[in-house]
Amino acid sequence: MRHTTVKAFDIPGAWFRTLEEIWRNGDDYQVGYGSEITMTKKLNVSIEITNPESRPLVAEKAPCDMKYVLSYALQYLWAGEKEEGETYTYASRLREPVDQVEEVIKRYVEEPNDRQLTMVIRQPPDILKTIDGMRHEPPCLTVMDTELYRDQVHLTCYFRSWDAYAGLPANIAGIQIFNEALVAEINRRAGTEYTTGKLIFHSKNAHIYSRLYEYVEELIRPEEDSRRQAHRKGNV
Repeated sequence: MRHTTVKAFDIPGAWFRTLEEIWRNGDDYQVGYGSEITMTKKLNVSIEITNPESRPLVAEKAPCDMKYVLSYALQYLWAGEKEEGETYTYASRLREPVDQVEEVIKRYVEEPNDRQLTMVIRQPPDILKTIDGMRHEPPCLTVMDTELYRDQVHLTCYFRSWDAYAGLPANIAGIQIFNEALVAEINRRAGTEYTTGKLIFHSKNAHIYSRLYEYVEELIRPEEDSRRQAHRKGNV
Protein backbone atom coordinates (compact mmCIF):
# COMPACT_ATOMS: atom_id res chain seq x y z
CA MET A 1 0.00 0.00 0.00
CA ARG A 2 1.56 3.25 -1.14
CA HIS A 3 1.16 6.40 0.94
CA THR A 4 1.75 9.98 -0.11
CA THR A 5 1.32 13.46 1.33
CA VAL A 6 -0.15 16.33 -0.66
CA LYS A 7 0.34 19.92 0.47
CA ALA A 8 -1.62 22.70 -1.19
CA PHE A 9 -2.48 26.36 -0.67
CA ASP A 10 -6.15 26.10 -1.67
CA ILE A 11 -8.84 23.54 -2.42
CA PRO A 12 -8.57 23.54 -6.24
CA GLY A 13 -4.83 22.96 -5.91
CA ALA A 14 -5.40 20.08 -3.49
CA TRP A 15 -7.83 18.44 -5.91
CA PHE A 16 -5.50 18.65 -8.88
CA ARG A 17 -2.40 17.53 -6.98
CA THR A 18 -4.22 14.57 -5.42
CA LEU A 19 -5.45 13.41 -8.82
CA GLU A 20 -1.95 13.83 -10.21
CA GLU A 21 -0.41 11.73 -7.42
CA ILE A 22 -2.95 8.93 -7.82
CA TRP A 23 -2.69 8.95 -11.61
CA ARG A 24 1.09 8.76 -11.62
CA ASN A 25 1.81 6.68 -8.52
CA GLY A 26 -1.40 4.89 -7.55
CA ASP A 27 -1.73 1.15 -7.06
CA ASP A 28 -4.03 -0.76 -9.39
CA TYR A 29 -6.84 -2.08 -7.23
CA GLN A 30 -9.79 -4.27 -8.20
CA VAL A 31 -12.76 -3.41 -5.99
CA GLY A 32 -14.49 -6.64 -4.99
CA TYR A 33 -17.30 -5.25 -2.86
CA GLY A 34 -18.90 -1.85 -2.54
CA SER A 35 -21.01 0.65 -4.40
CA GLU A 36 -19.08 0.04 -7.64
CA ILE A 37 -17.25 -3.17 -8.62
CA THR A 38 -14.48 -2.03 -10.93
CA MET A 39 -10.77 -1.46 -11.40
CA THR A 40 -9.31 1.64 -9.77
CA LYS A 41 -6.06 3.46 -9.16
CA LYS A 42 -5.69 4.28 -5.47
CA LEU A 43 -3.39 5.70 -2.82
CA ASN A 44 -3.33 6.02 0.93
CA VAL A 45 -3.14 9.81 1.03
CA SER A 46 -2.80 12.68 3.51
CA ILE A 47 -3.78 16.17 2.33
CA GLU A 48 -2.90 19.46 4.04
CA ILE A 49 -4.59 22.64 2.78
CA THR A 50 -3.17 25.75 4.40
CA ASN A 51 -5.66 28.33 3.08
CA PRO A 52 -8.90 26.50 2.29
CA GLU A 53 -10.90 29.71 2.69
CA SER A 54 -9.31 31.09 -0.49
CA ARG A 55 -11.84 31.58 -3.28
CA PRO A 56 -12.80 30.05 -5.58
CA LEU A 57 -13.45 26.92 -3.56
CA VAL A 58 -14.07 24.83 -6.69
CA ALA A 59 -11.71 24.46 -9.63
CA GLU A 60 -13.01 25.54 -13.02
CA LYS A 61 -12.67 22.01 -14.42
CA ALA A 62 -14.10 20.20 -11.40
CA PRO A 63 -17.27 18.14 -12.03
CA CYS A 64 -19.32 20.26 -9.61
CA ASP A 65 -20.21 23.91 -9.11
CA MET A 66 -20.79 26.17 -6.11
CA LYS A 67 -24.55 25.73 -6.31
CA TYR A 68 -24.09 22.01 -5.71
CA VAL A 69 -21.45 22.58 -3.03
CA LEU A 70 -23.70 24.96 -1.08
CA SER A 71 -26.58 22.48 -1.24
CA TYR A 72 -24.27 19.66 -0.16
CA ALA A 73 -22.87 21.67 2.76
CA LEU A 74 -26.32 22.65 4.02
CA GLN A 75 -28.27 19.44 3.50
CA TYR A 76 -25.61 16.78 3.89
CA LEU A 77 -23.25 18.29 6.47
CA TRP A 78 -25.05 20.96 8.52
CA ALA A 79 -28.79 20.25 8.68
CA GLY A 80 -29.96 16.95 10.13
CA GLU A 81 -32.94 16.34 7.85
CA LYS A 82 -32.92 13.36 5.48
CA GLU A 83 -34.65 13.30 2.13
CA GLU A 84 -37.09 10.55 1.22
CA GLY A 85 -35.25 7.32 0.52
CA GLU A 86 -32.09 8.29 2.39
CA THR A 87 -31.11 6.06 5.32
CA TYR A 88 -28.72 8.69 6.64
CA THR A 89 -26.69 11.76 5.80
CA TYR A 90 -23.50 12.88 7.47
CA ALA A 91 -25.55 15.63 9.10
CA SER A 92 -28.16 13.23 10.46
CA ARG A 93 -25.38 11.24 12.07
CA LEU A 94 -23.79 14.41 13.44
CA ARG A 95 -27.09 15.67 14.86
CA GLU A 96 -28.61 12.47 16.27
CA PRO A 97 -28.80 10.82 18.75
CA VAL A 98 -26.42 13.49 20.15
CA ASP A 99 -26.18 16.86 18.45
CA GLN A 100 -22.40 16.82 18.17
CA VAL A 101 -22.25 20.09 16.23
CA GLU A 102 -24.15 21.92 18.96
CA GLU A 103 -21.99 20.41 21.67
CA VAL A 104 -18.78 21.46 19.87
CA ILE A 105 -20.08 25.03 19.59
CA LYS A 106 -21.12 25.21 23.24
CA ARG A 107 -17.88 23.71 24.45
CA TYR A 108 -15.64 26.12 22.52
CA VAL A 109 -17.66 29.00 23.91
CA GLU A 110 -17.07 27.64 27.42
CA GLU A 111 -13.51 26.33 27.04
CA PRO A 112 -11.47 27.28 23.94
CA ASN A 113 -8.55 25.03 24.94
CA ASP A 114 -10.51 21.77 24.93
CA ARG A 115 -8.67 19.27 22.68
CA GLN A 116 -11.30 16.52 22.88
CA LEU A 117 -13.98 17.81 20.48
CA THR A 118 -14.17 15.07 17.88
CA MET A 119 -17.33 14.46 15.87
CA VAL A 120 -17.91 10.84 14.80
CA ILE A 121 -20.08 9.85 11.86
CA ARG A 122 -19.50 6.10 11.62
CA GLN A 123 -21.42 3.94 14.09
CA PRO A 124 -20.82 0.34 15.30
CA PRO A 125 -23.65 -1.18 13.18
CA ASP A 126 -21.91 0.12 10.06
CA ILE A 127 -19.66 -2.95 10.19
CA LEU A 128 -22.69 -4.99 9.10
CA LYS A 129 -23.25 -5.60 5.39
CA THR A 130 -27.02 -5.65 5.76
CA ILE A 131 -29.32 -3.82 8.17
CA ASP A 132 -32.99 -4.81 8.44
CA GLY A 133 -32.49 -7.08 5.46
CA MET A 134 -31.25 -4.24 3.24
CA ARG A 135 -27.76 -3.87 1.79
CA HIS A 136 -25.91 -1.27 3.83
CA GLU A 137 -23.16 1.11 2.67
CA PRO A 138 -21.19 2.68 5.56
CA PRO A 139 -20.37 6.39 5.37
CA CYS A 140 -17.17 7.36 3.59
CA LEU A 141 -16.57 10.33 5.90
CA THR A 142 -15.89 8.78 9.29
CA VAL A 143 -14.45 11.41 11.64
CA MET A 144 -14.31 15.21 11.82
CA ASP A 145 -11.83 16.26 14.50
CA THR A 146 -11.67 19.90 15.55
CA GLU A 147 -9.01 22.00 17.22
CA LEU A 148 -9.05 25.69 18.15
CA TYR A 149 -5.45 26.86 17.94
CA ARG A 150 -4.21 30.46 17.74
CA ASP A 151 -7.73 31.75 17.11
CA GLN A 152 -8.33 29.41 14.19
CA VAL A 153 -10.57 26.34 14.03
CA HIS A 154 -8.74 23.56 12.19
CA LEU A 155 -10.42 20.37 10.98
CA THR A 156 -8.84 16.96 10.52
CA CYS A 157 -11.09 14.50 8.68
CA TYR A 158 -10.87 10.83 7.76
CA PHE A 159 -12.44 9.26 4.68
CA ARG A 160 -12.33 5.47 4.59
CA SER A 161 -12.88 5.59 0.81
CA TRP A 162 -12.80 8.64 -1.46
CA ASP A 163 -13.66 9.23 -5.10
CA ALA A 164 -10.84 11.65 -5.86
CA TYR A 165 -12.23 12.92 -9.16
CA ALA A 166 -15.94 13.46 -8.51
CA GLY A 167 -16.28 13.38 -4.73
CA LEU A 168 -13.20 15.11 -3.35
CA PRO A 169 -13.70 18.64 -4.75
CA ALA A 170 -17.31 18.90 -3.50
CA ASN A 171 -16.52 17.18 -0.20
CA ILE A 172 -13.65 19.50 0.71
CA ALA A 173 -15.41 22.67 -0.43
CA GLY A 174 -18.52 21.62 1.51
CA ILE A 175 -16.48 20.90 4.64
CA GLN A 176 -14.87 24.34 4.39
CA ILE A 177 -18.32 25.95 4.24
CA PHE A 178 -19.37 23.77 7.19
CA ASN A 179 -16.35 25.02 9.14
CA GLU A 180 -17.14 28.63 8.26
CA ALA A 181 -20.67 28.16 9.60
CA LEU A 182 -19.30 26.48 12.74
CA VAL A 183 -16.85 29.32 13.40
CA ALA A 184 -19.50 31.98 12.71
CA GLU A 185 -21.82 30.44 15.30
CA ILE A 186 -19.05 30.19 17.91
CA ASN A 187 -18.17 33.84 17.29
CA ARG A 188 -21.80 34.91 17.52
CA ARG A 189 -22.26 33.28 20.92
CA ALA A 190 -18.84 34.02 22.40
CA GLY A 191 -18.21 37.48 20.95
CA THR A 192 -14.91 36.23 19.51
CA GLU A 193 -13.26 36.75 16.14
CA TYR A 194 -12.02 33.27 15.32
CA THR A 195 -11.41 32.28 11.70
CA THR A 196 -11.19 28.96 9.92
CA GLY A 197 -7.78 27.33 9.77
CA LYS A 198 -6.23 24.40 7.96
CA LEU A 199 -8.11 21.46 6.52
CA ILE A 200 -6.27 18.15 6.85
CA PHE A 201 -7.56 14.92 5.39
CA HIS A 202 -6.55 11.29 5.53
CA SER A 203 -7.89 8.47 3.38
CA LYS A 204 -6.61 4.95 3.10
CA ASN A 205 -8.27 4.59 -0.31
CA ALA A 206 -8.40 7.77 -2.35
CA HIS A 207 -9.13 6.44 -5.79
CA ILE A 208 -9.94 7.08 -9.43
CA TYR A 209 -12.51 4.77 -11.02
CA SER A 210 -11.51 3.22 -14.36
CA ARG A 211 -14.53 4.83 -16.07
CA LEU A 212 -12.98 8.21 -15.21
CA TYR A 213 -9.45 7.50 -16.44
CA GLU A 214 -10.04 9.39 -19.70
CA TYR A 215 -11.26 12.52 -17.90
CA VAL A 216 -8.34 12.51 -15.47
CA GLU A 217 -5.80 11.95 -18.24
CA GLU A 218 -7.22 14.92 -20.17
CA LEU A 219 -6.96 17.02 -17.01
CA ILE A 220 -3.40 15.98 -16.18
CA ARG A 221 -1.92 15.93 -19.70
CA PRO A 222 -1.71 19.73 -20.28
CA GLU A 223 0.29 20.12 -17.07
CA GLU A 224 2.64 17.29 -18.08
CA ASP A 225 3.11 18.81 -21.55
CA SER A 226 3.87 22.20 -19.98
CA ARG A 227 6.53 20.65 -17.74
CA ARG A 228 8.15 18.85 -20.68
CA GLN A 229 8.31 22.08 -22.65
CA ALA A 230 9.84 23.93 -19.69
CA HIS A 231 12.40 21.12 -19.29
CA ARG A 232 13.37 21.29 -22.97
CA LYS A 233 13.80 25.07 -22.82
CA GLY A 234 15.97 24.68 -19.73
CA ASN A 235 18.26 22.28 -21.62
CA VAL A 236 18.64 24.51 -24.66
